[in-house]
Amino acid sequence: MSQILIAPSILSADFAALGEAVRGLKPANADWVHLDVMDGQFVPNLTFGPPVVRALRPHSDLFFDAHLMVEQPERLVDDFAAAGCDAITIHAEASPHLHRTLGQIRARGKQAGVAFNPATPIDALAYCLDLVDLVLVMTVNPGFGGQAFIPAMLPKIAAIRAMIAASGRDIRLSVDGGIDPTTAPRVVAAGADVLVAGSAVFGAPTVAEGVARLRGSAAAASIA
Repeated sequence: MSQILIAPSILSADFAALGEAVRGLKPANADWVHLDVMDGQFVPNLTFGPPVVRALRPHSDLFFDAHLMVEQPERLVDDFAAAGCDAITIHAEASPHLHRTLGQIRARGKQAGVAFNPATPIDALAYCLDLVDLVLVMTVNPGFGGQAFIPAMLPKIAAIRAMIAASGRDIRLSVDGGIDPTTAPRVVAAGADVLVAGSAVFGAPTVAEGVARLRGSAAAASIA
């Protein structure tokens, strides 16, 4: 399996000091910056848009991983690409033109990701795997931070890992929702290699300690 990456979600950071929070992630040994974008329609919450991402980009050279929890994501791909995102992940449920939109993301020179809500089957993945750089499994119902992990998602993670292995492509498998030092080993054992975590990182005594705890628990699962 690929190296396990830690992607703190700034949804759990202090919104009054996002620049400082993002600057602190690299010294804390994080790998990616996870950007949870919500439109109040696809999910019952609002967060931020391309101008905030553009403002944050100078504060870090880490990989910016944008998770668009929005309706009709094709409307926003170009703006988030221009704002400085390195990867743009869209939901399989959010657009009838998933294949086309993934191609749109790659045409902008960005990595393309597809996300699946807990109750969404993964059948569509088989028909767009050639355009995908990242698969994101939601291990909670999206829209709010701090939710409890759904154990029934472990077989879904394993099934996607098997699809990726059969494809022979270098595709990251990310999980998002309720990830902490207790659940991280379980999702890594199932096949995940990117851990998105908000509360477990920003709610720890220090961000560095939160990242270290996740990395340590994931490493133990990888060895086992």
